[in-house]
Order: sequence, then structure tokens, then C-alpha cells
Amino acid sequence: MGNSPTTRISLLLRLRDTHDVPAWERFVSLYAPLFYGFARRKGLQDADAADIAQEVLTSVAQQMPQWQYTPERGSFRGWLFTIARNRVNNWLAGAARRMDGAGGDDNLAAMHSQPDTAPEAAEWDAEYARHVFHWAAGIVRQRISEQTWKAFEITAVEGRSGADAASTLGMTIGAVYLARSRVMSRLRELVQEIGDE
Repeated sequence: MGNSPTTRISLLLRLRDTHDVPAWERFVSLYAPLFYGFARRKGLQDADAADIAQEVLTSVAQQMPQWQYTPERGSFRGWLFTIARNRVNNWLAGAARRMDGAGGDDNLAAMHSQPDTAPEAAEWDAEYARHVFHWAAGIVRQRISEQTWKAFEITAVEGRSGADAASTLGMTIGAVYLARSRVMSRLRELVQEIGDE
């Protein structure tokens, strides 16, 4: 499913233990926003999307103690995508049935107009990659100085030159690139803790 990170097997094995609180906290912090965002993009309102995210998390928690990794089954993220997509489609079908009795069929039309799953899967992977970056960036930003973060942000995120960042921040160009390198290294470390590039 794309070039975005795959979920580390070590984290998945830890999730088989429902009492491994740090593993589950990491899993929820990574995936709950992804499930919620997917449901919102499919047209669900805030509360309904939050319910879908909880349902997916509950389903995963119930199934993880028996889960075993086999490469031929596909990616873990692909399995999560299938669960999330099925939950959303079931919600839309239920909403369509509820609306059909009232003479409305907007939800039924919305469900039938859903595209095939290949573009959805690509969108899922892209959203996952964005989410992982923001998650890791939030952690790194808390652990470094504001000036170091700004040097990274100006050069890596905004795409401005090292000279421009140095002038803006009162740093040498070498210090800007060193700061950028340190931030990128820490980001890579965090991403590699949860996935392989």
C-alpha cells in the first residue's frame, strides 16, 4: 500500500497483550485520528466519525490477541483500512435505510457513489504518512529549542534557503543546516520506531 511506513512488527506483537498500555497508547495516538479523518472525508458528522473511530479501535482490540503476522495476508494498515471502510459503509447503509423510510435517499446515493477501493487505499496511505509526520514533529518540537525547530521549519518545510534562515534567526548557515539535520534525524528515529521506511 504505497511507500508510507508499515507498522512495525514489534509494536503489533505488543498489541496482542491488551494490558500493554504504552503500546496501546501509541497505537491509539497514531491511528484514532486516521480513522476519524477517514470517516469525516466520507461525509460523516463529527460525532458519527468519532463513533466510527471508537468502533474500529474496539474491533482491533478484540481481534489483536489472536492476530498473527503473515506477509501473504497483506499489510496491517491495509487490514485497518478494510475495517474502517466497512464500518463507514455499514453506517452509510444504515443511515440510508433510516432515511428511506422518511422519503430521503441522499445517504443511499452517497453510499452508491463511493469510488472503488484503490484510490481510497492510496488516500489512506497518504493520510497515514502525513499523520505520522505530524505526530513525530509534535514530539520532536517539544524536545528541542524553538530556534532549532524554526531552522528546520524554514528550510525543510517552507523550502527557504539556509542563508535566508540564518539571516532570519541570527544563526550561521552551518548552524542552520546542523539544526535541520538534527531535527530530521530525530524525526526519522521516531518514524522508524513505529514503521519501516
